[in-house]
Amino acid sequence: MKQIAHYFPTLTDIQQRQLAMLGDLYAHWNEQINVISRKDTENFYERHVLHSLGISKVIEFSEGSKILDIGTGGGFPGIPLAILFPECQFTLVDSIGKKIRVVNEVKNELGLKNVVAIHERAENIEGKFDFIVSRAVTAMPDFIRWTTGKISKQNKNALKNGILYLKGGDLTEELSTVQQKITLYNLSEIYTEEFFETKKVVHVKL
Repeated sequence: MKQIAHYFPTLTDIQQRQLAMLGDLYAHWNEQINVISRKDTENFYERHVLHSLGISKVIEFSEGSKILDIGTGGGFPGIPLAILFPECQFTLVDSIGKKIRVVNEVKNELGLKNVVAIHERAENIEGKFDFIVSRAVTAMPDFIRWTTGKISKQNKNALKNGILYLKGGDLTEELSTVQQKITLYNLSEIYTEEFFETKKVVHVKL
């Protein structure tokens, strides 16, 4: 939590409490349902919470924004973002039911009223969203196909509606076939930890 407080000094008391609860909650559920890599549990706040919140360093979602988290796993980046933006609506989706069970348990413990968790394939989700977020669930061209028809045409945020994708490494080849306008934001310019050296937020305008 020291890392979180350092990079997010204006958190409310409720947000601090909710974020502080995440460590124990995921430690508990990870013993029963493996939703987080074992090697990452010791660096939980850095590799899961801080990483997820990197999206908030790129954009501050406007009140009422609707965000879809595809392939959320145990709730990342959706849960930390939902804590940070309580006036926005988050829909967290995963095709693995036991992971969505963990998301529901965590959101209930935290008292998050702005989160809906759905056990479903991304392609089958209906509705329009301002942004679709994810943490490297597949190659970008495939991910864009999954999101077809799901982005609202009405913009209410500083960034144009589209995808906000957390991914690391050299993305040159992967993004070379993408026709849409892409902007890369290096998390190494925001966070000093070595883990973020090659991590990026990829904004795809749709």
